[in-house]
Amino acid sequence: MAASDDAEQQLAAFLAKYSPEIAEQGRAAVDRLAVRLPWADRLVYDNYNALAVGFGPGERPSDAIFSIALFPKWVTLFFLKGAALPDPDGLLEGKGSTVRSIRLIDGAPDLERPDVQAMIDLALASEGQPADPVRKGRLVIKSISAKQRPRKPA
Repeated sequence: MAASDDAEQQLAAFLAKYSPEIAEQGRAAVDRLAVRLPWADRLVYDNYNALAVGFGPGERPSDAIFSIALFPKWVTLFFLKGAALPDPDGLLEGKGSTVRSIRLIDGAPDLERPDVQAMIDLALASEGQPADPVRKGRLVIKSISAKQRPRKPA
């Protein structure tokens, strides 16, 4: 079995901890962003609070541009350097010094909204050319927390 097959199986097991609705929304969002960013490595963190899949030009977490995070009741698209992006329409949520987000109410279809696509384009443009456009990104399991909050709502 190839390493990528093993990582796909692990990701499927992480997703299975969620309700079917959240798992489906999360998987669809990750898949949709992977199609949009075929050069990006997908970095998986099964953390204490959430399952997060980062997207960036390599395996260094600091180089990631986006992440999709699954929580028990929703899925969120994070712009990991979103605080530096212009947002005249107030699409991005958050007040931290670096990260901004968009809660994906409708899952992956929200990623296709023109305003969300424009923000993704803006984030990519702000990175310059983040990766070799012909490079095929990899799925990498970066960490699995031994202790985790419940993945399904109480």
